[in-house]
Amino acid sequence: MTIVDAHTHLWQRQEAVVDGQRIYPLGRGRAMFFGEERQMLPPFMTDGVNGAEVFLSNMDYARVGAAVVVQEVIDGRQDDYLAGVQARWPERFLCCKLLDIDHDDLAGFEAAPFRAVAVPGHRMHRSLTDPALVSLCHTFEQQGVILSMCLADDAEQIAQMRELIAECPGLKVAIGHFGMATGRHWREQILLAQAPNVRIESGGITWLYNSEFYPFPSAVRAVREAADLVGIDKLMWGSDYPRTICAITYRMSYDFFGKSPLLSERELAAFLGGNAMAFYGFRDLPELPYIKNMSE
Repeated sequence: MTIVDAHTHLWQRQEAVVDGQRIYPLGRGRAMFFGEERQMLPPFMTDGVNGAEVFLSNMDYARVGAAVVVQEVIDGRQDDYLAGVQARWPERFLCCKLLDIDHDDLAGFEAAPFRAVAVPGHRMHRSLTDPALVSLCHTFEQQGVILSMCLADDAEQIAQMRELIAECPGLKVAIGHFGMATGRHWREQILLAQAPNVRIESGGITWLYNSEFYPFPSAVRAVREAADLVGIDKLMWGSDYPRTICAITYRMSYDFFGKSPLLSERELAAFLGGNAMAFYGFRDLPELPYIKNMSE
């Protein structure tokens, strides 16, 4: 089975100021996050670097052929680093340029050299129907640039996103965090994928259901319900690597879907890789054999 991860993160150094609070590494995988010390990375990543080489090792071990690297303002802008990652491993990574709609010059914004842009809309305050943003999305539509968008569990922002999608019907959009599946308005986010060029990816779904923990039966039920709402071909798996693998291994962030009877083999293959391959245009992914653990 070909597996593609539609929602991951990489950074050279995590350094940002968000809402007036500084986010920065503390060592041993920890970071200061909105005034609280948090385990941001697995504890063996001691230098605070969340780099492509370590991720590729995880991908090979978990037999994940390719990954989409999105960006978040809490990690700081990683455009320069990710441009290098994209150039070095174009067959394994599709990296997104960060679009901070609250602070970037939208009139002068250019996606190049990236084929996709990431908007952490759940942390943004600007309206998604702002004329400058709509104009920029029309440019993305013409250029074939993919928009990766995370939304708050907020009816008003979801309505704005619906309007933006209708305004730019040729724009390819991936909605992240599986519509904030534990929130009140998650079905409204899923229904955005009724538009032909919109997909939903599950980045962070194990975080949303962390209190339930592995094998996350409610997460599988959410995917089943979403598939019934918009069709399995509109859904893509995403891990939210590396934050989610503080609690579980990378392989565990997807293998529980295959342990459930709620998804057929065809649905599982589409959700875990086939849909993302088609949507993002991945080709010629490596064949990754299963490597036995020393404990086997």
